[in-house]
Amino acid sequence: MRALILDPEHKTASVRETAKPQPGPGEALIRVHSIALNPVDALYVFNPIATTARVVGADFAGTVVEPTTPALKPGQRVAGFVQGANSFNERPGAFAEYAVSPADLVWAVPDSMTFDQAAAVSLCALTAAQALFYRLGLPAPFEWVKKKTGQARDTFPDGLTFFVYGASTSVGLYAAQLLRLAAAANGIPLRLVGTASKKHFDMLKAAPYGYDALVDYRDPNWIEEARQAGGASGIGYGIDCISEGETVKQVLGVLGEGGKLAIIRSLAGGAWSSEGVNLNSVFYGAVWEGLGVEIDYQNMTVPATEDTRRFAVAFYRWLSSGTALEANPVRLMPGGLSRVVPDGFALLGSGSMDDRAEGRTEDWMRPISGEKLVYQV
Repeated sequence: MRALILDPEHKTASVRETAKPQPGPGEALIRVHSIALNPVDALYVFNPIATTARVVGADFAGTVVEPTTPALKPGQRVAGFVQGANSFNERPGAFAEYAVSPADLVWAVPDSMTFDQAAAVSLCALTAAQALFYRLGLPAPFEWVKKKTGQARDTFPDGLTFFVYGASTSVGLYAAQLLRLAAAANGIPLRLVGTASKKHFDMLKAAPYGYDALVDYRDPNWIEEARQAGGASGIGYGIDCISEGETVKQVLGVLGEGGKLAIIRSLAGGAWSSEGVNLNSVFYGAVWEGLGVEIDYQNMTVPATEDTRRFAVAFYRWLSSGTALEANPVRLMPGGLSRVVPDGFALLGSGSMDDRAEGRTEDWMRPISGEKLVYQV
């Protein structure tokens, strides 16, 4: 098959021929139709963790070719994510004509959703769900059981006010939807406050996001404006969908005393500054925990835990049941696999939000804002 293969020595990747993967027990071979790009894909091609060549990429959507479990059928439309080239572990990714995934970690794509749309869901939606329901302990819109002792789920008799920093990011768009669905399922009044560029305000105030208040992150007074938007009771919970530089400290400044903040990048990676940050208020975990395998990743080891995998299985089962979760807006990029690195990864950059391509004049190379980059395979 053709696949996008990491070249760790030269810190890039290129399309090459490689052996088609074979599914093991409980896995499925999937013909990949569409892939979606995440910043982590570009980051660990330009700054490799892996030391050997392997298929890169995480998010995919396609059709089942060879299931090894009766839970899936040949020809079934599915989507999921894998952990390709983002660790020392020898695991193949999804940016290829075929991919292998555990059968219970894919979800059934409804007929109303295209492969391009479905490819944009799995990793970012699970990241948001883990942050909200697994790490912060908010009531979820689906059933799952946390067997390990630890953080109890909070209750909200007087309602929940929640703050999203980076409301138009891929994770932020899913976080708002999940909060709305969870509040409705659990009968919790929700006030949703977020930051974004003003050009996205109309979209974010409309369904399925339904923000009650938005502030422009470019405004020098945005922290105070966000506090005021939270109302007299203040904002007790938040998610920082950027988690870079001073943002963690700034978002904690929006939350009231004792507030809980979910972040999407680890302190071990050095993306954000911990100076002046109460680390007891910050909750982090890698989305890869949902795969249920130990991963050597970014100056840390992500452990294999039964609870995190059980949560991911429950979340994808919920997606398969026909939930109202909508896919993020998609920017379909031209050129297929061969243009992922020179175009898609250039747009994503090799690290920070400021490290992204500029000066390209093609329409598809305009700056990313409120969209997910998708390629057809």
